[in-house]
Amino acid sequence: MMIARRGLLAGLGGVGAAGILPFHSSKAHASAVGTGGDSPARYRRGFDNQRIPDLGNGTFLNPVVSGDRPDPSILKDGKDYYMTFSTFDAYPGLTIWHSRDLVNWRPLAPALTRNIGSVWAPSLHKDGGRYFLYIPVKASKGNDIFVSWADRITGPWSAPISLGLPDHIDPCYAVAEDGSRWLFLSGGDRVKLSPDNLSLAGEVEHVYDPWRYPSDWIVESFSPEGPKIHFINGWFYMITAVGGTAGPPTGHMVIAARSRSLHGPWEHHPANPLVRTSSIDEAWWSRGHASLVEAPDGSWWSVYHGYENGFWTLGRQCLLDPVEFTPDGWFHMTGGDLSLPISKPAGGTAVQHGMTLSDDFTGPLALGSKWSFFKPDANEADRVKSGGGVLRLTGKGEAPSSGSPLLLTAGDRSYRFECDIELAPGGRAGLILFYDEKLYCGLGFDRDRFVTHQYGRERARPANPHGASMRLRVTNKHHIIIYDTSGDGGQTWHRFDRGMEVSGYHHNVRGDFLMLRPGLYAAGPGEAKFRNFKFTALDD
Repeated sequence: MMIARRGLLAGLGGVGAAGILPFHSSKAHASAVGTGGDSPARYRRGFDNQRIPDLGNGTFLNPVVSGDRPDPSILKDGKDYYMTFSTFDAYPGLTIWHSRDLVNWRPLAPALTRNIGSVWAPSLHKDGGRYFLYIPVKASKGNDIFVSWADRITGPWSAPISLGLPDHIDPCYAVAEDGSRWLFLSGGDRVKLSPDNLSLAGEVEHVYDPWRYPSDWIVESFSPEGPKIHFINGWFYMITAVGGTAGPPTGHMVIAARSRSLHGPWEHHPANPLVRTSSIDEAWWSRGHASLVEAPDGSWWSVYHGYENGFWTLGRQCLLDPVEFTPDGWFHMTGGDLSLPISKPAGGTAVQHGMTLSDDFTGPLALGSKWSFFKPDANEADRVKSGGGVLRLTGKGEAPSSGSPLLLTAGDRSYRFECDIELAPGGRAGLILFYDEKLYCGLGFDRDRFVTHQYGRERARPANPHGASMRLRVTNKHHIIIYDTSGDGGQTWHRFDRGMEVSGYHHNVRGDFLMLRPGLYAAGPGEAKFRNFKFTALDD
């Protein structure tokens, strides 16, 4: 039975040299603006000078996977850990990430290559030696939840199989004490699965009414979603997200309940909510969609997502929070606002974290693990030929909005990317920062004129002095966008006289839970040639 809550909650290349980056905790932010406080925590640096979580001294600093890595689904498989995230309209999608210590992560390969719609909050599991992905999709032809399976985590993965669940998102696979298989769903519902986990064996039923926060709290909406089921020490624990995923920073939160049986009844955690941003001064906003995972040393941890203070544009990033079980069988997350270094889990070994985002195009393009298309057609990969130092990208559409641009996920607050671009006759190409087809910016060109992409529209077209070939550079310095051009391969740069400010290019303005992603596009006839793509994260 539900019990009343106690009182309110108060109020992949070598690794570059280590570098530093001040972190936006409340104290760090105060120090940065000259109002006192402790010195800010600092990141080490890895590929392309990107920030990495492992500080090299037995501690780590969140995020453990930076950039837009929302709705983490984590699987412990012996000494290995695997995780994947919502990838929405980016394809290939559902990249599987691997770790052996929960802090250092590297991408393996995508599990989903065919565009079936916008992928929300997947669920990764293993049963009987086989891996399963349950994939909720929002699509114009109808919403659904699909299942895909593989005998190896790196695939090949089966074609997605429709389960016929158009009214729910956020599935979570669970096995009951009687051996029955279930999918728990948004809204406190569940549905029984067949023994092979590939079809339904019953009707959706309502089994859980989540804990409700006080009516005067500032949230986006109730929206109970993201259920995660864990069986630990004789208890089934259900973790749920409520309060809305975005909107006010104080909205999203983590709640929990438990039962001796997967069939209930469920008892609310007396300390709900276990995680909630209580102030806009905190380092991480809108924290939620949590799972539990056991570390190599037997300690317990939670992974969930959150927005970095002031950087909605980076999307929801993956956070790691220590968990403590208490003698009464309940658990608590103990990391606080996650602004400070945390002691790493003991045991395990560290894989090389992250991947290089720079690309010399000497081999096949790393589609899915690095590059992805936005809302691609079925034959989109046919547009790409990479090798010998050249990426050949066949033009599509008239602008980034109609051209399925090729994009990266960047996880730093400031960075620069640049590339040599050579046009086909009559073609256009350029570099962009892309949220979706209606909100992007960048700089492109044809043989005679530049085209400035502003606010998701093509605007001014000043004369192009470089002709059909040039090197372009885009700098994103804390949302201030600077364009530079070069006609001699980057030996001499010319500042383009139109800049941008893009702090509003995010979900709370445009919707759809995406991030602002760097990338490139080709439009019009023929194929554009790209060479020597260089990405560099910038120290703040």
